[in-house]
Amino acid sequence: MYICVCKAVSDKRIERSVEQGVRRLKDLKDMTGLGSCCGKCVPEARRALSDALARQSAQQHFMQVAVAA
Repeated sequence: MYICVCKAVSDKRIERSVEQGVRRLKDLKDMTGLGSCCGKCVPEARRALSDALARQSAQQHFMQVAVAA
């Protein structure tokens, strides 16, 4: 799903950005250009970033538990 139509940034692009080390909205904006035109996407981008970070954290926790077992 497109989060920023102006810059064609999708939720999948945000997930990939998190995989590449993005942790802050400012970094996401710098990497993708998101929010630099009309700005209407920023609240949804913030949610998508938060969701992607939470999924990554959960996956890392699962991997740590699996390795420890």
